[in-house]
Amino acid sequence: MKNLKTLLFGALVIGSFTACSDDDDNSGDIPQTADSRTELYATNNSNGDVTVYDLENNASFTTITTTSLGAEGVYYDGNGDFLVQASRTPTAQLQTATDVSLALSGGSVTLSVNGQVNLATTSPRDIAVSGNFYVVSDSDSDSFSIYTRDADGSLSLRNTVEVDFDVWGIEFVGTDLYAVVDTTNEVALFSNFLASNTVDASISATSRVAFEGIVRTHGLAYDGSTMILTDIGAASGEGADTDGGFHVVTNFTSKFNAAASTAGEGVTGTVAVTDQTRISGAATNLGNPVAAEYDAESNTVFIADANNGGGRVLAFASTDVVAGGNVAPTVNNSLSAASSLYFYKN
Repeated sequence: MKNLKTLLFGALVIGSFTACSDDDDNSGDIPQTADSRTELYATNNSNGDVTVYDLENNASFTTITTTSLGAEGVYYDGNGDFLVQASRTPTAQLQTATDVSLALSGGSVTLSVNGQVNLATTSPRDIAVSGNFYVVSDSDSDSFSIYTRDADGSLSLRNTVEVDFDVWGIEFVGTDLYAVVDTTNEVALFSNFLASNTVDASISATSRVAFEGIVRTHGLAYDGSTMILTDIGAASGEGADTDGGFHVVTNFTSKFNAAASTAGEGVTGTVAVTDQTRISGAATNLGNPVAAEYDAESNTVFIADANNGGGRVLAFASTDVVAGGNVAPTVNNSLSAASSLYFYKN
């Protein structure tokens, strides 16, 4: 099913990716093959369906109907061709579906859920994946539940760890897990997360760092050496649907580690606003940007905004990401109560 708004995705993404390189050393451009795919998966808290934007074919989109009524956290594995989303209502579950590519031919389809596991917690906010491990953050219990994907494709709970702060977005960088410290402008680091936390326990972060200029961060996305941090501003009240933004932090791990080291053990460090690029203002349509995705190859930022205009999926092109400031998004799609994103490219 197509509409005029989704065609904007084609103008942005096709133009951005046709000259991109798929090789690791960036020694030359590799032409896109006929079966190449570039997709953006988006969840919402309005009806629980998954919207999949095909960013290579005129940005047509497919609506995958699920049994969920609201979801936060989504992941697609192209090798196994399966989709996982964290459903919040009516039951907190990890829902999985296989043969996803067969459904992505345009139009509205119902994709049967091949497997689901009730979550150990009740308010999932994000999914971070490392190999066969799936970590789900939960804001009611302030915990991370670690699931393993078995050979038959099923998901099973390995263990749950509780932390001493409010949680939201999570992101793996190598073996390390970065987590938003909700209600603050901080990000926490858990070094060697999966190997260091194999049983149920209460744990503390390896270090915490504040990012100057952010009011309240929610979403984070990492690619290359750059981290995107969203800022929802005020959670409610006047102006809450227009006061959001996001920060682009290049050389992220170096800046994070330097701030943590300078502050000392057990003390929150700070990354100065001068070491970040901020995009915010009335033109951005950023009100409550709860999630982000980032493609380093094209330097494109994708945002799920839960409130502005009732909910939007936005994209900011390379020149705007570099310049920062009060810039209009290159893409502005309506998606009621948009909640999470996953960017996939093969």
